[in-house]
Amino acid sequence: MRTALLQSSGRPGSVAENLKVLDEAAGRAAAAGAGLLVTSELFLTGYAVGDDMPRLAEPADGDAAAAIAGTAARHGLAIAYGYPERDGERVRNSLQLISADGTRLANYRKTHLFGCFEREHFTPGEQSVVQAELNGLTVGLMICYDVEFPENVRAHALAGTDLLLVPTAQMHPFQFVAEHMVPVRAFENQMYVAYVNRVGPEGEFEFVGLSTLAGPDGVARTRAGRHEELLLADADPVFLAASREANPYLADRRPGLYGSLV
Repeated sequence: MRTALLQSSGRPGSVAENLKVLDEAAGRAAAAGAGLLVTSELFLTGYAVGDDMPRLAEPADGDAAAAIAGTAARHGLAIAYGYPERDGERVRNSLQLISADGTRLANYRKTHLFGCFEREHFTPGEQSVVQAELNGLTVGLMICYDVEFPENVRAHALAGTDLLLVPTAQMHPFQFVAEHMVPVRAFENQMYVAYVNRVGPEGEFEFVGLSTLAGPDGVARTRAGRHEELLLADADPVFLAASREANPYLADRRPGLYGSLV
């Protein structure tokens, strides 16, 4: 499945403008043959919006979701987008996957919140593995800091995830996560990992870009620089099957030795 990674911070604070940016990117991605477009973390509203976060948050089935469903159906590709989710009195840092016909397939709430900013504004999710079937692949959902916990990604591997989507807001000076950790996660768990970052200054943060689609061989199929861009790369199930046969990490595990991890 050709996968498009939208490395962009959009227009922080403006849902309407970000919907326009997303629609334009979806058109370009679809024209290039993509079956899936993935945005950065909190793309819908911006990351560093401070106390506006509760005001900008919407339910998973809100107006923005309906607009993005229309965009997906109009361009004929699935869209995974980061947004603040209104959940009663709580706000979640969430990722929603919408199919190419506009159906809401899956919604994930970030389980590991990073730093004082996120812990002040969000309630963590409690479900670590959220998946959906898309174009013959089992697609898993995760957000940013979540991928830095090896147990999290291994849980996805054991559940059969083929392509792990990881919208992120990776900031300076932690660029080694994008450059080194993400390809290793893909290799040790024998899956594709789409890591899609924000880029440039935003409030007190400096986002480093470097979005990538890493393959199960640990090799980046594409790698962004430090400016806004739309990347395209393929998640190939045939190559994935061959890689898993050659690198049987999951089959060679000895779970009885790992009890101390939990």
